[in-house]
Amino acid sequence: MPIKRLREFLDSHAVRYFVVSHSRAYTAQEIAAVAHVPGKELAKTVMVSIDGKMAMVVLPASRKLDFELLKKLTAAEDIVLASEHEFADLFPECEPGAMPPFGNLYGMDVYVSDELAEDEDIAFNAGAHTELVRLSWNDFSRLVQPKIAHLSQQ
Repeated sequence: MPIKRLREFLDSHAVRYFVVSHSRAYTAQEIAAVAHVPGKELAKTVMVSIDGKMAMVVLPASRKLDFELLKKLTAAEDIVLASEHEFADLFPECEPGAMPPFGNLYGMDVYVSDELAEDEDIAFNAGAHTELVRLSWNDFSRLVQPKIAHLSQQ
C-alpha cells in the first residue's frame, strides 16, 4: 500500500494508478528488473541541496544527474547531493531512499528529466522498497507541476 499521504493525494484528485508489489530491491536498476519495468520508465528520486534548500530531482533509473545542467537551470551557486541523514526526517512515513517523487507534498521544488516525459506512464517508489506506483505521465505532471528540463547523462 502506498504511503498514506500519497494515496490520499492521488485519490482526492481522482487519479487512476496501479500499485505494483515486488520483492525487496534497493537500487533503481534492481527495482526495474524485479518489477519488470523498463529502466527508462522507472523514475528514481535524487535528493539535492540547492543553495542550502532541499529539492527533488527525478530521473530515469538508467540515468545519472548532470549537476552542471541543474546548476544552469536553477542559476544556483551550490548544488550537492544530499546525504540520507539530511533528508530522512522529511519523509518519516517512507523507508529510507524510497520516497515518491512528489516533492510538492513536502514543500520542495521538483525537477524532472525531460526523458521521462517521452513515455505515457511513469513508475516510482511508493514509500517502501517493495512497491511501485504506476500512473500516467500527464497526471503526474499535472499534479506535481515539476520543472522539466534536460538534466541527465548516461
